[in-house]
Amino acid sequence: MGVTRNPTNITQGSKTKGGLGESTLRPDGTLKVTGEFAYSSDMWHEDMLWGFTLRSPHAHAKILSIDTGEALATSGVYAIMTHDDLPAFTKYGLEYKDTPVLADGVVRYHGEPIAIIAADHPETARRAAAKIKVEFELLPLVIDEETALADGAPILHPNRDDHHADHVTHPNIVHRQPIIRGDANEAAKRADIVISGEYEVGMQDQAFLGPESGLAVPAEDGGVDLYIATQWLHSDLGQLGPVLGLPEDKIRMTLSGVGGAFGGREDLSMQAHACLLALRTGKPVKIVYNRFESFFGHVHRHPAKLWYEHGVTTEGKITHMKCRIVLDGGAYASASPAVVGNASSLAVGPYVIDDVEIEAVALYTNNPPCGAMRGFGAVQACFAYEAQMDKLAAALDMDAVEFRQLNAMSQGTIMPTGQKVDSPAPVAELLRRVKALPMPPEQQWLAGDAEGRSIDIRDLPGALSNTTHGEGVVRGVGYAVGIKNVGFSEGFDDYSTARVRLEVINGEPVAMVHTAMAEVGQGGVTVHAQIARTELGVAQVTIHPADTQVGSAGSTSASRQTYVTGGAVKNSCEAVREKVLELGRAKFGTYHPAWATAELLLEGGKVVTDGGEVLADLVDVIEGETIDLELEWRHRPTQAFDLVTGQGDGHVQYSFCAHRAVVEVDTELGLVKVIELAAAQDVGKALNPLSVVGQIQGGTTQGLGLAVMEEIIVDKNAKVRNPSFTDYLIPTILDTPTIPVDVLELADEHAPYGLRGIGEAPTLSSTPAVVAAIRAATGLALKRVPVRPEHLTGT
Repeated sequence: MGVTRNPTNITQGSKTKGGLGESTLRPDGTLKVTGEFAYSSDMWHEDMLWGFTLRSPHAHAKILSIDTGEALATSGVYAIMTHDDLPAFTKYGLEYKDTPVLADGVVRYHGEPIAIIAADHPETARRAAAKIKVEFELLPLVIDEETALADGAPILHPNRDDHHADHVTHPNIVHRQPIIRGDANEAAKRADIVISGEYEVGMQDQAFLGPESGLAVPAEDGGVDLYIATQWLHSDLGQLGPVLGLPEDKIRMTLSGVGGAFGGREDLSMQAHACLLALRTGKPVKIVYNRFESFFGHVHRHPAKLWYEHGVTTEGKITHMKCRIVLDGGAYASASPAVVGNASSLAVGPYVIDDVEIEAVALYTNNPPCGAMRGFGAVQACFAYEAQMDKLAAALDMDAVEFRQLNAMSQGTIMPTGQKVDSPAPVAELLRRVKALPMPPEQQWLAGDAEGRSIDIRDLPGALSNTTHGEGVVRGVGYAVGIKNVGFSEGFDDYSTARVRLEVINGEPVAMVHTAMAEVGQGGVTVHAQIARTELGVAQVTIHPADTQVGSAGSTSASRQTYVTGGAVKNSCEAVREKVLELGRAKFGTYHPAWATAELLLEGGKVVTDGGEVLADLVDVIEGETIDLELEWRHRPTQAFDLVTGQGDGHVQYSFCAHRAVVEVDTELGLVKVIELAAAQDVGKALNPLSVVGQIQGGTTQGLGLAVMEEIIVDKNAKVRNPSFTDYLIPTILDTPTIPVDVLELADEHAPYGLRGIGEAPTLSSTPAVVAAIRAATGLALKRVPVRPEHLTGT
């Protein structure tokens, strides 16, 4: 998997080894590869109990009674709790407090928690749960837009008190965001060709490898210590306090090893349950979901239905765009309002379209709750608008890439929300670069060809299933490009905190970086150490475990952590450096005038001038001192989108990625083999090139999964039919193609080091690129993902 880089000289940092711009290795990498890394599911306490959750077998029902008597009598059971046993506030939520800790007399989705059990062994807890008798009265189902908005439809949340309730047309709409700019109807009259299409995106799961798990330990002060795998420690803390009836200083949270996240750990899962059982029993309680439970225990990507219309002139300029995006939010709000904001504000894609009419809504239904997942609303929109770009190019008989380049946005473009893009937006260049990458060689499909070459079945559609030997296999090539916002938007106070400590230990200067950033696999702990080495010029940097004893770092999501928490680490390191120089001036300044006049740097454990002259050894400056500073860092403010027009400077930064997919399709069997998924992405500044490429390749693979494999199947009774990795398929190493990456580095002057968030953008464009390639191979319209064999064969 190759990579080319195109660096710009935007960092004048330390020459200390392991600093910014180097591909330093992850401190946890070897431990994870060898199996020695301690994940949250590995935690142990000598006298701990095991928790288990009883879940609803129905998607919508009234709870008439719960009988826990027989279960409580089971030997080894210490406690059983239902909604009636909750000590304080009974609901939580990321944006709206609408999610019950335990079902409050009604279950609204298949798998909703009803009761929690603590026992001395996990199997004891499971057997006790099976003895709990729950009597239900089934209620009518809300499963789609038609049933959600129909006259007389069941109102799933009749007592809404959130701030968006007055701006929706029906109480089963979680949130609605229109965006109006110009006059799309008038502009449509100037179009020579008008193309419309309806598209659908299935429900994707984050499919992280480490299921939900945690350990709650009751404390002597009446509080609780929670060791948890999460994405956002302080958000969890803010939701847990009211539920447990405890002040936040009585709830101490420490991040334990996280086995992946991708948005699925932003919401609470078992955090409250473990703490409640620990406080009830007075004993530590550990909860570990198995894979089946995990599919019910976290939110998923919103399935979507999208309608798009574009007009275009014969010269290839887009005249207007209209669209309507309907997202299924499931039973509870989670992050649906923010997902709606992203889907609507990014619905045009990375193109210049002056006249637009957009509406995006999220619905309450009895389907599984949906919320944050990598790409966060922009993924669904990208699949639709990129399909439209191919249809428009075909109608004009234009090259698909050239058509996109003709309409591509750039720095200075005005977004449909009225916001001016004030940093590089190299959309046309990324498309040029990805198209220019060498194509993979053609396959030799006939075993008895002139040179006697044989076929490696791993290279064929169907691979090791050995279902085809090359008959009816056709190659296709497709392109796509996407736009994704970075950081929290719409007026959210997006900040992070970092504490940096510098001292001498055993005769060597050592820095410690302490943040609440959740390391979920993205490599933040590596970058934080690189920043400290660069700014402080020290070789030894320790990363303190993330916990709530330091200020919030926000969520590890929205491609924001390197930008925001990296900015906080940089800010605190700069303050520490200034303190070092103050000490140095006090100790040595009278002996050398450069202390007062030069731009002083810390490099290689020394204080040097910008010309490289050594003024003092860092150990001599700080010996006997401990410099310990904790500072916040905020990016520039954003604005909420107007709820009528959608206008507002809602985003702080945008990221862009383009893909070229090469696929081979067995048109008779409907099998697809993705041969290559080439990517080109602007990252602003590659702080750790190896990690950057890994993020792009990982996001690309997740988009591939949505294109041809991944979907949670929900039947007409709103029940999940495939909650396992046997039936929910994700790409394996045999499904993952070659992913060459071309990294472009155009600095964003508003961001620390000029960097740009990178983790989500590749997930957007990889999906439509793969589907475009399959369309090219088959000639089929393919308006839905994931693409399945029956879609290709008509069976």
